[in-house]
Amino acid sequence: MEPFRKRLRQWLTLVGLSAVLLLAGCSREQYVVLDPKGPVAKQQYDLIVWSFGLMLIIVLAVFGIFAYVIIKYRAKPENKGYEPPDQEGSKLLETIWTLIPVAVVIALAIPTVKATYGLEKQPSSDRPPMTIKVTSADWKWIFRYPKEGIETVNYVTIPADTPVRFEMDAVGPMNSFWVPSLGGQEYTMPGMVMNLWLQADQPGVYQGRSANFSGKYFTHMTFDVIAKSPADYDKWVQQVKKTAPKQTEAQYLQLLERGLAKKMTFSSYPKIADQAGLIGEVKGIREKMNRPEEPDTGTMHHHHHAH
Repeated sequence: MEPFRKRLRQWLTLVGLSAVLLLAGCSREQYVVLDPKGPVAKQQYDLIVWSFGLMLIIVLAVFGIFAYVIIKYRAKPENKGYEPPDQEGSKLLETIWTLIPVAVVIALAIPTVKATYGLEKQPSSDRPPMTIKVTSADWKWIFRYPKEGIETVNYVTIPADTPVRFEMDAVGPMNSFWVPSLGGQEYTMPGMVMNLWLQADQPGVYQGRSANFSGKYFTHMTFDVIAKSPADYDKWVQQVKKTAPKQTEAQYLQLLERGLAKKMTFSSYPKIADQAGLIGEVKGIREKMNRPEEPDTGTMHHHHHAH
C-alpha cells in the first residue's frame, strides 16, 4: 500500500511540475491568437476558450473516473475473486452515455455556428466601414485603397476602431491572409473574390502572414498591419498622395512576377490592378494588356470591357 502511494505521489508531482514548466513558457505576447486586439479576434478567442473549457471538463471527468476505477479495483486481498455485476440492458446507463455526447456536440455546435455567421457581418463601431483590396502574388502582398486611390506593398495601414472589409484575390497560387491579433484567416485565390472583416481596437503594429504554403519563398509572405488613429490615418493618406510615386502599368506587372519585394508605397495604381486577381495569372494579364486593338496607352480605359 505504502509503495503504491509513494509512486502515485511521485507521478503527480512530476505531472504537476511538467505542467508548470510548460505553462511558464506561454505568454500572451508569444501566442497572439490568445491576445485579441479587435472585436473579430475577441469573438474567435471566446469560442476557443469555451471549446477548450468544455473539452477540459470532459478530459478531467474521464481521467477522474479512470483513476477511481484502477485504484478501487486494483489487485489487493480484499478484491480477490471479485466479479463485476452484470449491467447488460440497463436503459438508464445507456440513455446517460448516449445523451452526454449529444449534449457535448450541441454545446460546441451552437456557439460555433453562431460565431461563424457572426464573422460574416461587419463589426459594430461608431465609425463608417472602409474597404481595402488585397492581391497576393509570388511572394508578396499588394494592398489597394479604392477610396484613396493609393497602393502599398507588404504592409497595410488602417484606421483604428474602424471596421475594414478586406476584398481578396490572387495572382498565381492560393494563399491565406492571416493577422492573428485581429482575426482568423481567409483564403486568397485567383479568379475569385473572398471577403474578411477585421478591426483593430487600438493603434499599433500587428503581424500578418500567409497561412497557406505557396512555394519557395513562402516564408517571406509576411506583412505589417499598421493601425493609426483616424486623424493620423488621414494625415498618412495625404502624405502618400503628396510624396509617393505613381505606379505605372509596367511597375505593376513587374510586381506580379515571381520574386521578392520590399515594402513599397504608391500614390496611384493602374486600372488593370482591379482585374488582375480575377484573371489570376501574369501571362493572362499581359495578354489582355497587349491586345492589338487596345494599344498600351497607359490609361487602360477600355480594358474592363475586354474578355
